[in-house]
Amino acid sequence: MSRSTTRRRATAFGSAGVLVTATLMAGAVTAPAASAAPATDRPTARGWDHEARGAVIAAARAARAGVDWQDCPADWNLPKPIQCGYVTVPLDYAKPFGKQIRIAVDRIGNTGTKSERQGALLYNPGGPGGSGLRFPARVTSQSAVWADAAKAYDFVGFDPRGVGKSAPISCVDPQEFVKAPKMDPVPGSEADKLAQRKLAAEYADGCLERSGEMLPHMTTPNTARDLDVVRAALGEKKLNYLGVSYGTYLGAVYGTLFPGHVRRMVVDSVVNPSREKIWYQANLDQDVAFEKRWKDWQDWVAKNDAAFHLGGTRAEVQEQWLKLRAAAAKEPLGGVVGPAELISFFQSAPYYDSAWAPTAAVFAKYVAGDTQALVDAAAPDLSDTAGNASAENGNAVYTAVECADAQWPSDWRTWDRDNTELHRDHPFMTWANAWMNLPCATWPAKQRTPVDVKTGPGLPPVLIVQSERDAATPYEGAVELHKRFKGSRLVTERDAGSHGVTGLVNPCVNDRVDTYLLTGKVDAKDVTCAPHTTPKP
Repeated sequence: MSRSTTRRRATAFGSAGVLVTATLMAGAVTAPAASAAPATDRPTARGWDHEARGAVIAAARAARAGVDWQDCPADWNLPKPIQCGYVTVPLDYAKPFGKQIRIAVDRIGNTGTKSERQGALLYNPGGPGGSGLRFPARVTSQSAVWADAAKAYDFVGFDPRGVGKSAPISCVDPQEFVKAPKMDPVPGSEADKLAQRKLAAEYADGCLERSGEMLPHMTTPNTARDLDVVRAALGEKKLNYLGVSYGTYLGAVYGTLFPGHVRRMVVDSVVNPSREKIWYQANLDQDVAFEKRWKDWQDWVAKNDAAFHLGGTRAEVQEQWLKLRAAAAKEPLGGVVGPAELISFFQSAPYYDSAWAPTAAVFAKYVAGDTQALVDAAAPDLSDTAGNASAENGNAVYTAVECADAQWPSDWRTWDRDNTELHRDHPFMTWANAWMNLPCATWPAKQRTPVDVKTGPGLPPVLIVQSERDAATPYEGAVELHKRFKGSRLVTERDAGSHGVTGLVNPCVNDRVDTYLLTGKVDAKDVTCAPHTTPKP
């Protein structure tokens, strides 16, 4: 699933230890109270669920240890007074006394009074592979949208396992990863498909070679367990959580495994949590939604032809796109920008309304004869080694989590059939997305069965926010989670499609998010909001 959070190629998307003896286990933890145990942590005929029990042990240990908050390292680039620290978690929750990894966390205290404080609000921006460490900077930058919530909550960010500062994984040399031009994603022959299949298999092998110990444990349920350990380390009895994009799936899995630990949960731009969708079908569904939103952007560009001169109809704008794509396929612009790089750059427009005007402006410059502006925008910067390492790491985590979370088709004929058929009517993203996910077909580590997301004892009302025409996480995902989380409320932004609604200025949405976070109250019924302001050229 293509994501903008951690890669320029494509934002919707979010790791064994020694065996512990029964004596050591029994001496380390007593049977937890029902309110403190995950929903899965209950006796069965076969004994206790090992990973659920491991999560209880790890959380208890973290609660005792807390977090040693310090000034953030200079190279984390986080402004004061944000503080940083680490929380230790098991690599393998089935072996909680085995190898440990450290989860990087940061925080800024609530801006209101002591009596106004309601605890910590934890955040995940999506991916898989996105870093949440910039979240407290919403306070230092004085974001008006989050001002009321900041009065009540410490804003806490974290790098999920495998990401950034939290035992980062890698699948290929970062400089090689960003090199351009890459192959045209749309195959022109069977030989092209064979070459892409070889690249995908080599990528999977690289993940095993560079990060093999982590791969079996790079799952959403494990990240959810990490989230609960962080909650405990913060001294919070219950979790307040904001998740966007893949962060909604992380929240859905957390709410399923730890329903009694949730205090407030906002999920924004929702991954469809159905087992049948995670992850192969979800990516196919995304291709359809991207095509729809791509056309929305073209309509807007055509409507503003006086500013961009790219055509007065969608068909005319599309014709300009096809001409550009054909030119780059024949000879990469500046020697580095081919069709793959173009898709990476242009897909930001279907993702985010904020990218509509900048993307159109660069496109307009190209059509007017300025090729360099497009090269500068779409080509990799080989001198940005830190940024390239971050991009490669994000892609590695994306791949590792999606490949490990679920069973993927291993027969190439399934991929070929589905993507060939889908490409006919949805050509913008289909093949690019397919090649990005194809390493999962030959994944060298265990693939799990997705969690059956559902309501458990103690789960409070969850607030679900979604735009109708979201490309990265189609609207049906929000509807599905709404059905599964009983008592939840769905706030729909009508006739809009920007990915990540809670960060936009739309009082109808913003006020409901604030009310929920500050009081726990939701509307008596689901709510439909008018769209946020349309971008101006």
